[in-house]
Amino acid sequence: MDGEFHSIRRLPPYLFAEVNQMKAAARAAGEDIIDLGMGNPDMPTPPHIVAKLTEAIQDPRTHRYSTSRGIPGLRKAVAAYYDRRFGVSINPDREAIVTLGSKEGLANLAQAITAPGDVVLCPNPSYPIHSFGFIIAGASLRHLPAGAGDDLMQSLERAVRHSIPKPIALILCYPANPTAEVVDLDFYREVVKFCRAQEIYVVSDLAYAEVYFDDKPPPSILQVEGARDIAVEFTSMSKTYSMPGWRIGFACGNERLIGALARVKSYLDYGAFTPIQVAATAALNGPQDCVEEVRTVYRRRRDVLVSSLAQAGWDIPAPAATMFAWAPLPPAFREGGSLEFSKLLLREAQVAVSPGVGFGEYGEGYVRIALVENEQRIRQAARNIKRFLRQHGVNSPSIGHAAAS
Repeated sequence: MDGEFHSIRRLPPYLFAEVNQMKAAARAAGEDIIDLGMGNPDMPTPPHIVAKLTEAIQDPRTHRYSTSRGIPGLRKAVAAYYDRRFGVSINPDREAIVTLGSKEGLANLAQAITAPGDVVLCPNPSYPIHSFGFIIAGASLRHLPAGAGDDLMQSLERAVRHSIPKPIALILCYPANPTAEVVDLDFYREVVKFCRAQEIYVVSDLAYAEVYFDDKPPPSILQVEGARDIAVEFTSMSKTYSMPGWRIGFACGNERLIGALARVKSYLDYGAFTPIQVAATAALNGPQDCVEEVRTVYRRRRDVLVSSLAQAGWDIPAPAATMFAWAPLPPAFREGGSLEFSKLLLREAQVAVSPGVGFGEYGEGYVRIALVENEQRIRQAARNIKRFLRQHGVNSPSIGHAAAS
C-alpha cells in the first residue's frame, strides 16, 4: 500500500518544481523576482469579451450544465475562424469540439485513442503535455530530436522504420513551444504524405497561430489536401485573446478523432461554463484589433529582450513567433546545465526562467524565457543579468567598447 500508483510511477519528477519552490521562497522573503519562467500571459482580456461574459452570466439559464462538445454557436464560430484564417471548411457538428483549453483536449484525446504499449512519436524538446498526456494513457514514447539543426522529417522516417510496434500517432507543435521554431506548408505536406502512407495519426498543437512577428502567418496542417484523413488540430484562446485563466480552446479535423475525443469527454465533463463559451464566441466573431494589439506587445517585448540581453553579453536568437525566446546558455555556464543555471540566475539575478531540460533531454543547453513582463521589467531583468554575468567574468560588448574608447 506504500508504493506509488502505476500511472504516477511513469511520470518523472517535475523539473520546474525546484525553481518554482525557490521562486516562492524568495518572494516570501521579500525579494523582487522578475518572473520570465511560466508562460502565463499578463495582458488583460479585451473589454468586449469580458462584457459579453458579464452579459451572459446574468441569464440564470446559463448557470446550468453546459454540453461537453461545446455550444453550437461557439463551434460555428470556430468553423468561421478556420474559413477566414486558413481557407479551410470545417463541419461544426462533426469536425469541431470545444475543450477546456488545448492541454485538457490533448490529454483526453490521448486517453481516447491510446492502448497500453502503443508507440507515439513526439518531438523533443516539447511542451510537457505533448508527451506526458500519452504516457499517462499508457503509451510508449519515441522522441524525435527537434533542436536547432535537427531534421524532423529525417528523424520521423528513421523512428518509424525502427519502431515495433508501428507508431499510432505523431505530435506536432508549430509555432513551437519551447523552441519558437516555425514551419511552412511544404513541411506539413511532407508530414501528411508520409503519415497517410504509414497510417499514422497527426496531432497538431497550434496554440500560437496568432502570435507571430513577420508577414507570414503560421499555417494550419488542415490546409494540406488529405490532412483531415489523419490529422486533428488543437488551439486555444489563452494566448490569442489573453484568456489563460478562462480555460477554453477547441480542436478541429479528422471526424473519427474528434468523435473519439467527444465520447471520452462526455464521460468526464459537461463542458466549459456556458457564459465563458458565449464570451469565446464573441471573441472569435467580434473585432480582431485586439489580436493585433497582443501581437504588437509581444513583438516589442521580444525586441527589448533580445537587444538588452545582447548589450548585457548574452546573445539569443530573436523568435519569429510565440511568446518565448529559446536562449542558449552563455558558454561559461554550459557545463553546469540548464537547471543549475536557472537556479543560479534566480538566486543571484532575481530573474526566473525555465530550464530547457524540463522540456526534454534535447532541451539541455537552453532556457526558455517568457515575454510575460512589461518592457520596463524586461529591461530591469537585463540589467540584473548583466550584473550577474559580470560577477561571473562575462563582460558585455558595451563594457569592452567603453574600455577601448
